[in-house]
Amino acid sequence: MTRSILMKVRCVLVLACACLAGNALASNLEVADRVVVRKSERKLLLLRGERVLRSMDIALGLSPKGAKYREGDFRTPEGSYRLTSRNANSEYYLALKVSYPNPVDEQRAAAEGVSPGGLIMIHGQPNRPSKPLDYYQKNDWTNGCIAVSNSDMVDIWLMTPDDTPIHILP
Repeated sequence: MTRSILMKVRCVLVLACACLAGNALASNLEVADRVVVRKSERKLLLLRGERVLRSMDIALGLSPKGAKYREGDFRTPEGSYRLTSRNANSEYYLALKVSYPNPVDEQRAAAEGVSPGGLIMIHGQPNRPSKPLDYYQKNDWTNGCIAVSNSDMVDIWLMTPDDTPIHILP
């Protein structure tokens, strides 16, 4: 089997095991009511109320400082969004779509005559890496997305229902 197929099979097995675990899993994993990303700290927090359920290291876009203003700027957005959909067949190990651009982002881009871009995701590592694993763990490498380890991505996937708010801070 190719590496890509093996990664997808592994993803399906992890999610199937999680579903089969049912009550046992539910007692161990709490559901987050919001996600906070602190870009300057390279941290993603899963929160329930004011309590941090998980804190995870992240990688950002290749040009991480400042908010995303236009398509192709390699920046990760800043602002309030929602997790709107899931993709188990992504180029990366699982992916959750962030609702970027929001109306403020669209108005700003329109005023500048540019496209705001889109398809901002929280995702795991590439299914077909082109660099050594430690590169993805130590560098900002995405086109503007928020990347985490594959094991952290499983936790995010299982602990965030659709429409969970996400706040991306500088």
